[in-house]
Amino acid sequence: MSGGTFTTSMARNIFYGGTVFFFLIFLALTYQTEKALPGRDNRQNLTPAAAEGKKLWEVNNCIGCHSLLGEGAYFAPELGNVYKRRGPDFIKAWIQAQPTGTPGRRQMPHFDFTDKELDDLVEFFKYVSEINTANWPPNIEG
Repeated sequence: MSGGTFTTSMARNIFYGGTVFFFLIFLALTYQTEKALPGRDNRQNLTPAAAEGKKLWEVNNCIGCHSLLGEGAYFAPELGNVYKRRGPDFIKAWIQAQPTGTPGRRQMPHFDFTDKELDDLVEFFKYVSEINTANWPPNIEG
């Protein structure tokens, strides 16, 4: 830089150099993610019952109130680790007991799930709880 002048040519070179640099960083991070994620997945544990439970989760719009692994609404508790926190029997009993009618508390609607549907939903929560989430959520209560 002679005389402290910042020229158009210098600005263009900085722009293009920065663009190339950050594009290469983006490619490197994408590659690293693509290599790391398959090792964290547990697709081998996806049972037909867990797949059916996922369908129930989606059809009944559970994500409209709950979050699952940090995704979804924060109106009701995080359910990514509910299987570890509460266990299968509690999950089934809780769903069947809704709404509780407790004044001043948010109420979950009643779903007329069959025993098999409840088992499938619990199997889905079990599957989700086994995903390597790099310690998310940060505490057991989600």
